[in-house]
Amino acid sequence: MSEKNGSGIPESTIERLPQYLRCLIELQALGVPLVKSERLAALCGTNAAQVRKDFSYLGELGTRGIGYEVAALVEHISQILGVKERRKAAIVGYGKLGAALHGYPGFPERGFEVVALFDVDPAKVGQVFDGLAVHHLDEAPKVLRELGVEIAILATPPHAAQLAADAVVEGGVKAILNLAPTRLVVPDDVNVRQVCLSTDLQILSFRLAQQEGAR
Repeated sequence: MSEKNGSGIPESTIERLPQYLRCLIELQALGVPLVKSERLAALCGTNAAQVRKDFSYLGELGTRGIGYEVAALVEHISQILGVKERRKAAIVGYGKLGAALHGYPGFPERGFEVVALFDVDPAKVGQVFDGLAVHHLDEAPKVLRELGVEIAILATPPHAAQLAADAVVEGGVKAILNLAPTRLVVPDDVNVRQVCLSTDLQILSFRLAQQEGAR
């Protein structure tokens, strides 16, 4: 992944924007009109210098000594992240993880609507969960195009991830969140975000070991 994208904003900053947005929305709900970088940094688990540096890429947003307008920041960051408009998503793999994701309330709150479910298990295909029927993966290209799905969330076993990716790409999907520990091969115009829980746990284990060794 390149350090910068078409927006000119560093990729590392883009990765922190959702966290800033979450904290700002919480402040907005509390009726807080202005926030200084120090307070926002404390809420987001970073430091004030990092907040100011990240926001410097977004334009002239704050006033020295006063802070940032919370509502304006929410609007601006939402625009940058492309979440002002509701985006349609599909879940491929309706096991325990897929089902949990389907029921996650944070998706609609952040502008994402799950509109399609897919699996290959005959016992699940045709079943209806929260108003959505589970389609067979073979139907993905047709169903995804008909519904205008932009994002696919892959919650499949590792051996099935590439097949799932091929199917959703054929359906016109341009963004994939891959939860399977498998590196996908996709066209250059398809964006893939890899999330590997076991890798993150290993990193946490390493940090614990370092702390224990320092005692």
